[in-house]
Amino acid sequence: MVNRKTIQLLHVLLILFPGGQVIYAQGKPTQIIQVNDVLAAMKKASTFMAETVSNNGGYLWSYKEDFSEVFGEVPARKSQIWVQEGTSDMGDLFLDMYETTGDANYLNYAKKVAGALVYGQHPLGGWHYFIDFDKSGLQNWYKKVASQFIVGWEEYRHYYGNCTYDDNVTQGATRFLLHLYRATMDPAYLVPLTKALDFILISQYPNGGWPQRYPLRNEFAHDGLPDYTSCYTLNDNAMNNIIDVLLEAYEFFGDEKYLKAAKRGGDFFMISQGPEGRAAWTDQFDMELQPAWGRTHEPASYQVRYTISTITELEKLFLYTSDKRYLRPIPLALDWMESVITGISDKGEPVFATWYDPQTNFPIVRETLPEVNTDGYAKYKYTVDKTVKYINYSGKIPARVRYEKIRDVDPGKRVEMYNELYGDKEKRVNPDWERELLAAINSLNENGAWIETFTVHDITKTMAPGFSSVKEKGAYLYAVKEIRGIRIKTFMNNMRLFMNYIHVNKVR
Repeated sequence: MVNRKTIQLLHVLLILFPGGQVIYAQGKPTQIIQVNDVLAAMKKASTFMAETVSNNGGYLWSYKEDFSEVFGEVPARKSQIWVQEGTSDMGDLFLDMYETTGDANYLNYAKKVAGALVYGQHPLGGWHYFIDFDKSGLQNWYKKVASQFIVGWEEYRHYYGNCTYDDNVTQGATRFLLHLYRATMDPAYLVPLTKALDFILISQYPNGGWPQRYPLRNEFAHDGLPDYTSCYTLNDNAMNNIIDVLLEAYEFFGDEKYLKAAKRGGDFFMISQGPEGRAAWTDQFDMELQPAWGRTHEPASYQVRYTISTITELEKLFLYTSDKRYLRPIPLALDWMESVITGISDKGEPVFATWYDPQTNFPIVRETLPEVNTDGYAKYKYTVDKTVKYINYSGKIPARVRYEKIRDVDPGKRVEMYNELYGDKEKRVNPDWERELLAAINSLNENGAWIETFTVHDITKTMAPGFSSVKEKGAYLYAVKEIRGIRIKTFMNNMRLFMNYIHVNKVR
């Protein structure tokens, strides 16, 4: 417990060091952190990232300390940057840093990100997972590196040359350009932004859905399955993210075409829902609106994961438009979820299977087989578990509680609830906030880098059929190695920590 004398000392320290925070260790003040300390750390770290790590303004996911190896979702080429969960996110981060501090350097870094994205933008307006500044070696990289995974990452077995909505790739880049244009009103960014938004419009199917990739392809059937990339795709919230971008574009430009496209996306959710008793959704649907196979580890099924995400987007559209049509599919979907509970967790929460057979509603079980196909990729065995006994859950599942709250909201408070649920969240301080802040500042090296140990893909092992290891560690973890280096995830987390500190101190 901090005694009265300590409190008096803290008051003196805060007078001597205005704008500072006292960091505690075992109840005693150990160090004063001032806003200027945080600003200096931000500048040092971002300068290193922008001037040393960045490639033409863009970023990968991680780098070995000496930059001899670099990584995106898979081992990458030094000539590449990753749009997926990398470059676009860094651009938005730099914009946030500029708005938080007023330092024009961060705006310049964001502009460099935009330059990289515009360079790699497809002629129709979308983006691929990555941008390669040396396209001459791309096909060989796909053959020798990207496709060398005995399980998983099937999206890297074949280079389509088109754009993807997977993992928020095209949506994230579009959203960043929208944010940058809004911040600068520079017409140079309006052209690629408009092109990206037009891409979203032209790639929408007449029934309101979107494919995973566009322009449409049907050129890579494998493992006995058809090419899934033109299917209507909810996987990894692809359509949710598209609709969110369209709503944001409508908010800014006021152009009805963006709102109409977003609402048609909601219409697709309604027509693709399964029948009563199976009123769910899944990662992708075929042209007959039936659950479809994706990658070989994604069986045709109904899934709780995408049922919940679809319910959330329908609720969002209801609050945004006040159109009650978007609520109609939800009760049957909730009924389905409550009918397929497989157990109760230690916390008293319902447990679900990953996949449910579209015909029987029983769980689908996947098993990795100790054999490979002619191309060297692992095979799977799928069975329907008809022995499961579903649990009669006595309480309300969280999704139903949320739905009833949204359904019953006063019409005059729908906008308020929309902003509360989906708007910018108020910055909050967690219990270990000060300790994390101090650790981040003290662990920044002399160059401005956070060097840490983490695991990456070991390309020398990825096609080795170590099935016992696969079963022990999981399909995505069996071929890894430890390296020391730099991760942009750590940089982004620390920058947000610093910005939260500045925000809190400004408020005070």
